[in-house]
Amino acid sequence: MEKSEYIWFNGKFVPWDEAKTHVLDHGLHYGTGVFEGIRAYKTHDGNTAVFRLEEHVERLVKSAKALRMSFPYSREEIKGIIVETIRKNRLEECYIRPLAWYGYRELGLRARDLPVNFMVAVWKWGKYLGKEGVRAKISTWVRNSPNSFPNEAKICGGYVNAIFASEEARNAGYDEAIMLDLRGFIAEGPGENLFIVEKERLLTPPLYVSILPGITRDAVIILAQDLGYGVMETDITRGRLYNADEAFFTGTAAEVTPIYEVDDRKIGEGKTGPVTKRIQEEFLAVTGGKREKYGQWLTYIYK
Repeated sequence: MEKSEYIWFNGKFVPWDEAKTHVLDHGLHYGTGVFEGIRAYKTHDGNTAVFRLEEHVERLVKSAKALRMSFPYSREEIKGIIVETIRKNRLEECYIRPLAWYGYRELGLRARDLPVNFMVAVWKWGKYLGKEGVRAKISTWVRNSPNSFPNEAKICGGYVNAIFASEEARNAGYDEAIMLDLRGFIAEGPGENLFIVEKERLLTPPLYVSILPGITRDAVIILAQDLGYGVMETDITRGRLYNADEAFFTGTAAEVTPIYEVDDRKIGEGKTGPVTKRIQEEFLAVTGGKREKYGQWLTYIYK
């Protein structure tokens, strides 16, 4: 991780190495925190813009609600803090991590009347999956059941499930995992949503399949439809994934990443397919400020 100069922490900017919390914070012991992953891009005119800031902040607040966490700042204040943190660090492109967690007062399996800590960190971060396409493995770890965990919320503790899957895949020599739901249908990657392409139509698991309602996922659905592709949310079996013409991950960190192989089976031609490539290019054009039609998705930093 490449350090930046400052982190916004509980109301003020502090040097990166001085952003510290108490070892008895409730969130540290029980995972009772919520977070977002957001990106800011350098646009074609040299400015910097955060992609879909409004939607990310809205999801952060909803995640906090799932934990019955009284958020210490309004939506507008959170957006302002994020913008000011990027400016303070003088970054042109960056990954943005807002995080709220229950702090230090008492321990125990209840989270009521606890203080809430809030921080925003920003830093330079390139491609999350590291290269143009990935080899994936179906994980033996099943996605959290919707009756055991609210998967639509980005709650810190829930990501232990994802870490188990990701580590299993990488230790076996793959780039990323693909997780199934309790019924055995494709759910998502540990930190990404998933699409397949069949005869130039996009298929993606529906929200009820224990997946995060991804903001990049939503953007890709809109972009694909505007490009003339059909999009359907439907259950996807393992066999249907193996036989897809193309497949790709989406996510703030992953952006649009092709999947070349699953379980040592080549997907399509084993390279970036034409539909995936077109969506990749359109997504980067949008985040680069080249598509006026989607201008409402960009929050400019240095006006």
